[in-house]
Amino acid sequence: MLKNLPKEKRDRLILIVIGTIAVVGGIWSGLISTMREGVESTTKQADEKKAKVVNAQRLVNSTSDLQKGLEEATAKLKVMEDGMASGDMYSWIILRVNRFRQDRKVDIPQFSREVRADVGMFPKFPYKAAVFTIRGTAFYHDLGKFIADFENAFPHTYLQNLELEPSSNSSATANSGAHPELLTFKMEIVTLINPGSL
Repeated sequence: MLKNLPKEKRDRLILIVIGTIAVVGGIWSGLISTMREGVESTTKQADEKKAKVVNAQRLVNSTSDLQKGLEEATAKLKVMEDGMASGDMYSWIILRVNRFRQDRKVDIPQFSREVRADVGMFPKFPYKAAVFTIRGTAFYHDLGKFIADFENAFPHTYLQNLELEPSSNSSATANSGAHPELLTFKMEIVTLINPGSL
């Protein structure tokens, strides 16, 4: 069919077909692909917003669980703080230690006044500490059991700087004829202070 057309008309027709293909290609790349990219972008944004809405709904639905968890944690913290040192610190430590050692063979006649200090374990820790120095006498195994039981019974308290020496080195015990295996000890009790008592 193109062979029957004169050369001018045939060239014109080829140019029109090439021009039409170029125009259609331009429209496709300029309009349709741009629109497709816009639709894909809009779909992606819609999916992201749907995900945000689903997360927000999940958080809203879990508010009661979060509130319940907060109330439980607050109650546990209150119980722990009630076990911390409060009020007259000197009386508190004497009563606490004497009540604890009732059934143990440890004699603790000397208690120092407290020295308040920051807790150096954690930066910006919200609690202060009270450090007490105690002195006494006990047999090695009795003292070891006392220390282990004391630290297990009071999780917010720990013992440090333990110094031991034979009780026979002390002149008071040498004159009294004390048992040769008896030890004289000195140690520090570090306990957290209830922030409500400061």
